[in-house]
Amino acid sequence: MTDYYSLAEQVHAELRGAGATLAVAESLTGGMLASQLVEVPGASETFRGSITAYATDLKASLLGVDEGLLAVHGPIHPLVARQMAEGVRTLFGSTFGLATTGVAGPGPQDGKPAGTVHLGFAGPSGSAARSPRLSGDRATIRQMAVTGALEFFLARSLVEIEAAEATTPR
Repeated sequence: MTDYYSLAEQVHAELRGAGATLAVAESLTGGMLASQLVEVPGASETFRGSITAYATDLKASLLGVDEGLLAVHGPIHPLVARQMAEGVRTLFGSTFGLATTGVAGPGPQDGKPAGTVHLGFAGPSGSAARSPRLSGDRATIRQMAVTGALEFFLARSLVEIEAAEATTPR
């Protein structure tokens, strides 16, 4: 199995352990993230679903990304990734939301070079973004973005779950 699979297994194990669910919003990765998540047997216990909002207008109309933000900064921005994650979390009624947006290449888009990637995370305690700078061909950038999103989820969800457990009376 690939590294993706083991990361996706870890995501599902974390979600199961917390009694939590995940939904994803994808642009840059075009469904690859959801595909990796559903490769894991039993994914339906923790994975609510996904939306691929490749077109900029869909980020606003389906995921609630602020149209003003899109007009000023375009679809490739860390705040867009955060709002995509928040929007998919709300839309699917999941505990957590995860999102990807960026430029896979080969050339630039909206003045941003290939390898510009923004990952969004949303959970009960708020949202965050991570912006790794990736390099390689189009396929490599997309694959690395999936890996980065799964790793980002694991890092952020662990903080959220530990915080929730610390405040839960025993």
